[in-house]
Amino acid sequence: MWRETLILTKRSLLVTLRNPFSFIPNLIISVFFLLVYTSGLSGISSLPQFGGVDYLNFILPVSIVSGAVGGAGGAGQALVKDIESGYFARLLLTPVSRTAIVLGPMLAGMLQLFVQTLLIFGMGFLLGLSIPAGISFFFLTIVLALGFGLAFAGYSVGVALKTRNAQAAQAGTLLFFPLIFLSTTFVPKELIEAEWLKIAATLNPTTYIMEGMRAVLLRETIDWSVYTQGVIVAAVLSIAMVVFAALNARGALKK
Repeated sequence: MWRETLILTKRSLLVTLRNPFSFIPNLIISVFFLLVYTSGLSGISSLPQFGGVDYLNFILPVSIVSGAVGGAGGAGQALVKDIESGYFARLLLTPVSRTAIVLGPMLAGMLQLFVQTLLIFGMGFLLGLSIPAGISFFFLTIVLALGFGLAFAGYSVGVALKTRNAQAAQAGTLLFFPLIFLSTTFVPKELIEAEWLKIAATLNPTTYIMEGMRAVLLRETIDWSVYTQGVIVAAVLSIAMVVFAALNARGALKK
């Protein structure tokens, strides 16, 4: 099964590389967020609640998470194209593992996100990003990004298999964007005045992903408890969304 998964992952990556416009706009949007937010909102980092941290370090996780939503969502779009072109039906006639059919596009989306996250970090370093705990620790944030990316790729693939419709799959991915803004996106939770928004941020899993990244990026001493919470949330989301994709794959195979 793993050999077949690797083959299908490679095939999905090649399809993506042959159509770079499927991921370049998302990368541009993520970098745009980073530039605009850093330029326009960096002054608020002088507030006592920020504790003297650099706003670039604070806002960088927002760019990474938004990139995860857009980048990993391409896995579902690619699967819909395979269904509409008839490739998916032909693939089912082969003895290839049904699990590999689902995992291939998901892993390809996660690897695409890995490269995209490295590029976002590269832009951050060009803008003067400095990690107080040490530059090598930025890989800890990539672990969280990949976990969230795998979860969203599973969701995207599950929606694609459920609907078998490109427009519906794309609309399904848009549901995740409000989660980014119903979180501690621009300021710490202490500065959020609306009580309902505080509650939404507390219940929002995206909050724990971004706070886990900030636990690594903001100070010399890493807050391991906050980072561990982020890892747990990413792991639970990944498992839940992989199961969601697998269940919808079973339904698609019956059809």
